[in-house]
Amino acid sequence: MPILTSTIHRIDKPDTETPATLTCAEHAQSSAASLEALLTSVNDSFHAKPKAWGHFGETGSSAFAAGLSEYLAGSVDFVTWSARMAERINALIDDHLSVGGHLLFVHYQHGETQYVSVALLHHRQGFAIDNALEVTETPQLNLGQLMLAVRIDLAQWQGGNSQQYVSFIKDRGGKKFAEGFRELLGVEEGVDASGETRTLLKAFSDYVEREDLPDDASREKTDAVIDYASTQAKHGEKVTLDELSELIDEQHPKAFYDYIRHQDYGLSEEIPPDKRALNQFRRFTGRASGVSISFDSHLLGNSIEFDAEHDRLIIKKVPGPLKEQLKQRKE
Repeated sequence: MPILTSTIHRIDKPDTETPATLTCAEHAQSSAASLEALLTSVNDSFHAKPKAWGHFGETGSSAFAAGLSEYLAGSVDFVTWSARMAERINALIDDHLSVGGHLLFVHYQHGETQYVSVALLHHRQGFAIDNALEVTETPQLNLGQLMLAVRIDLAQWQGGNSQQYVSFIKDRGGKKFAEGFRELLGVEEGVDASGETRTLLKAFSDYVEREDLPDDASREKTDAVIDYASTQAKHGEKVTLDELSELIDEQHPKAFYDYIRHQDYGLSEEIPPDKRALNQFRRFTGRASGVSISFDSHLLGNSIEFDAEHDRLIIKKVPGPLKEQLKQRKE
């Protein structure tokens, strides 16, 4: 993960009542293995957080995007642009947070793609053992507490065909702060990652049911889908319908893709996977004595209950078509 350039600024805010103060770096960070290791850890934490995906608004409406464009065009250096953005972030923190931290700005390359990332790194008190084998207290970066972070896929942004090249943390515990950060970036949300993931999983469930696959094949394909999507989420990458379709059926790699398009689920070609939605999804399947049952795991305990003592499965919400068939049979 080569770092092309980076800089770190500091925001001090001792408490809620004291105004935040900004100390800007005068030069870029020197390239070092420790900096790359830090970026890797920050990215791991970032990918694990709930995020929103979107794109910059109209040209000129975002100082963040305008300044980034100037940097990429070579008319302003990275340190200058990052310092300007740090001033705006400092004001946002002053309004919404009681603590400061270090602002990490990084332009780096991962594979064939270049990204620009910004993250506010908070601190916590930790412990170390010195050369004399004595325990000492020392401040440490608390990477698990990321509240402000954004990543821009430069290739997708400059290509002009994507509506989801900006991903940023959407802290559900601080809605005003998250909204202020979105406005600072000038980003319009282009896709509901959670909703899209749930729709994709619903489409997969419908497809498996239509194909009437054996239990083993159904479980195998479900595990493959979840593993693929979870891996993409872990690395901050999107699920592509083409890749997923090929994964589901190697002999007929376009079958699932064509099914989605013909059924008009309204899914994007690329979907940022939502980890919470993925974790809730596992299918339970069973077939015996002329009875075939298949349902998503997240329904267990809600619309479906399992009574282990009496060996019963209780379905509270009967599917509409099945209900109509049962009514007709009764009549």
